[in-house]
Amino acid sequence: MNDTFETAKKNIVTYFKGVRTEWGKITWPEKNQVVVETGFVVAIVFIFTVFIYVVDIIFNALLSKL
Repeated sequence: MNDTFETAKKNIVTYFKGVRTEWGKITWPEKNQVVVETGFVVAIVFIFTVFIYVVDIIFNALLSKL
């Protein structure tokens, strides 16, 4: 039982050492890049929202004539 605990403890320590190593390899984007890409995402979501709304109006009009 004690051996299992030691193995688990060793595995957890190894895992967090790996996480710490990988965390150091992260390259964060510049603020300008984040702002521009966020703007693109918001614009695309807005465009698709308007598109779905227009399609909904068209289908609603077509189905109300049935």
